Amino acid sequence: MKLTIDDKQVTAKPAQTVLQVAQANGIDIPNLCYDPRLAPSGSCRLCLVEIEGQRALQPSCVFEAAEGLVVRTNTDEIRQIRKTILELLFSEHKARCTTCDENGKCDLQSYAYEYQLDEASLGAGRGAEPAPNYTTGNLALEYDPNKCIRCARCVRICDEVQMAHALTFKNRAAETEVATAFDIPLNDSTCVLCGQCISTCPTGALYDRSAKGLCQAKDMVRTRTTCVYCGVGCQIDLNVNPKTNRIVRVTSEVGCIPNDGNLCVKGRFGMDFVGHPERLTTPLIKRNGSFEKASWDEAIEVIAGKFKKIKSETGPDSIAGLSSAKCTNEDNYVFQKFIRAGIGTNNVDHCARLCHASTVAGLARAFGSGAMTNSIDEFRNARCIFVIGSNTPEAHPVIALSLKEAVVKHGAELIVADPREIDLVPYAKLHLQQRPGTDVALINAMMNVIIEEGLTDKDFIAERTEDFEKATEAIKEMTPEKAEKITGVRAEAIRQAARIYATAETASIVFSMGITQHTTGTDNVLSLANLAMITGNVGRESAGVNPLRGQNNVQGACDLGALPNVYPGYQQVEAPDIHAKFEKAWDRKLSARNGLTVVEIFHAIEAGFIRALYLMGENPALSDPNLSRTRKALEEVEFLVSQDVFLTESGQYADVVLPAFCFAEKDGTFTNTERRVQRVRRTVNPPGQARDDWEIVCDIATAFGYRMHYENASQIMDEIASVSPIYGGISFERIETVGLQWPCANKDHPGTKYLHKGEFKRGKGKFHPVRFKEPAELPNKEFPFVLSTGRLLYQYHTGTLTRKVPAIHQVCPTGYVEIHVQDAEKHGIGDGDSVEVSTPRGKVTTKARVGTMVARGWLFMPFHFAEGPANMLTNDALDPIAKIPEFKACAANIRPI
Repeated sequence: MKLTIDDKQVTAKPAQTVLQVAQANGIDIPNLCYDPRLAPSGSCRLCLVEIEGQRALQPSCVFEAAEGLVVRTNTDEIRQIRKTILELLFSEHKARCTTCDENGKCDLQSYAYEYQLDEASLGAGRGAEPAPNYTTGNLALEYDPNKCIRCARCVRICDEVQMAHALTFKNRAAETEVATAFDIPLNDSTCVLCGQCISTCPTGALYDRSAKGLCQAKDMVRTRTTCVYCGVGCQIDLNVNPKTNRIVRVTSEVGCIPNDGNLCVKGRFGMDFVGHPERLTTPLIKRNGSFEKASWDEAIEVIAGKFKKIKSETGPDSIAGLSSAKCTNEDNYVFQKFIRAGIGTNNVDHCARLCHASTVAGLARAFGSGAMTNSIDEFRNARCIFVIGSNTPEAHPVIALSLKEAVVKHGAELIVADPREIDLVPYAKLHLQQRPGTDVALINAMMNVIIEEGLTDKDFIAERTEDFEKATEAIKEMTPEKAEKITGVRAEAIRQAARIYATAETASIVFSMGITQHTTGTDNVLSLANLAMITGNVGRESAGVNPLRGQNNVQGACDLGALPNVYPGYQQVEAPDIHAKFEKAWDRKLSARNGLTVVEIFHAIEAGFIRALYLMGENPALSDPNLSRTRKALEEVEFLVSQDVFLTESGQYADVVLPAFCFAEKDGTFTNTERRVQRVRRTVNPPGQARDDWEIVCDIATAFGYRMHYENASQIMDEIASVSPIYGGISFERIETVGLQWPCANKDHPGTKYLHKGEFKRGKGKFHPVRFKEPAELPNKEFPFVLSTGRLLYQYHTGTLTRKVPAIHQVCPTGYVEIHVQDAEKHGIGDGDSVEVSTPRGKVTTKARVGTMVARGWLFMPFHFAEGPANMLTNDALDPIAKIPEFKACAANIRPI
């Protein structure tokens, strides 16, 4: 539709407001209560405009655009009204702009200047020091009511977007203030410390507490980069004080892809580790059991010399390397290239082996590609969302916002299958609380119902898939009644879930490590692929099978070949034509045998086959299963190199420690969970002698005898594009503003929003017959509980970064074990009591958290903590195909201390 704004003819989309149309066409209309993420309220009246045919001025944020409208936004009458509104706001705004942290980036201040408010209108200046309020004692944010204009944006974003419902108003008239219900402290409320209230505040009334007084907004330098936490790939702006080389605060622009300005507690408040005093600043060499500082030349000479010696004595396969999902694509590419072309072995892996190896194995077999099929923004429009084995609000908080929005605002039906009562359960139509390790039985039973009730997509099955008949025999064996006995989920609930999923116009499956971290992880993924294909929910928008990757670049590290069986772009090591291609590209004779996986590498150290191990950004002394065994291997390996930003638990075992850049000090790319390749940009200077990971690897390779040299990270990406077809069209120039989703075949390719449209990567989707198998270890008389492990919102992976951040650490500084209230009563355990948790592999001491988050007979522990580490207990039994350990189910016992 066409309308005219200030004598300019513009085009509007359906349901757009006049303000939205104006903003889309570069026409500025002042506003203070408007945020594109919120439902317009029209409360500040600053966006009033004149519309021909209307008797009075209209708030443009709520007036819907229509064909033929004639709008004027800046008449003398409108300007005078806006000036009066601003004067009224300033009459209660008891703050001085010159001493405010938001000086230079405050909407209210900008409008005061634009409308030339005189000094008398700006109020009496600084009011009384704020009395203690709901933010007192909180280390993340603070509220100053003197600066508050009561626009309600903070309250509304907490309700409408975050859906935490933590904020409200108290008192009346001029005494009105933002508060929590009953003024309880923020940390005791439903607040999740996302800082969304800060992001939407137009005046600086809400602000990062740790940033106060460090640098005014007008003096900060802002650099767009990609968040280093989780796989969502949120775009963040690091706000730096150029005088101190310090990150002052983190912001995010509304409208950016994929997070639309939304962040979680880690993304907004979790950057203190960057300038932390414990950062490594110089190489260390262990002599006589103690670390001594060394020069770079000395450290590289020791490493290259030891690698040469071991290779000459026992061959290249006696050396292994673990790359990192926390490092950039460029780092991972260079690392695996050195291990393969420099050392001469395929013994290279990384922590994806511990989280999503079964995803890659399963989806590649079924579809031809092991990645998330659809995009994050498609969740909002899915008609059914089946979340299984994903604690999305804690592990991928910003994606959880999309899932909640789909339900609350768009009427999607949500099914949650999880042994715990996660924070998505209140939004769910059904919560299927299956026994840990019984996912195949549950999924097969759902498909049994779909087949028996004639709900399959017969055309899709006939035209786009193969081997359906082979899968149906296993499916028909698993009736809902049989599954009820195995899973503990009522047969009728299984039937209801199957009908909801199968009859939805579009149904999207969302899963994570609750599916993958099993000895049957690949089977679990294959079952989900079967479920999607049987209903035709692949190759369509807002459908698909969508694994949520755990770390910031776990997708990219896999893409770039940090796996023992594939080169970059998932090109098979043992395929002769691919092998020859990379020998030519890297000008080196390469091994034609698949290498060892993470856990296999540590077992090979025990057996004496692996003599040297090179760690880049990995911390297996805390992340791997059966830690006693892992740590013993770290002690026994002949030569260990740790390259990291801190001296980690694993680094303590190393012979040489190398100080590396963190993400804020390097240029490069991360690839997020939706296959989007995004820029990482250098923001601050590194500490001491720390160096970029890929530069360190290149120097070691060159000293070893395989020359590797690049001028910059962009040049590495160009080489990646030349050898990996899925990255063929990606370059730094093309992703400068918005990232591209692979596959991106050439420089003209727009990227791929969702996979398998019209045809699967492998041609036809392949059904697999999958039968239920029990976990490797079942409860018994000595160990009567099932123990599962997982992630928390307020920590990240092994805690190397988050345990250095006071605002995060204040909420959850130590580990714990969840136990059902009835089990706790039976064993004489109270909430907060010290308990001993044991399995056949060991025992740890931790605190009990008593409640109903887990069902009777089950225990849950987060794995982030060095004190009482959960992975001291977990089972290192492996999935036979993906070689992923069974973190999610083992036999355990608990007793009070």
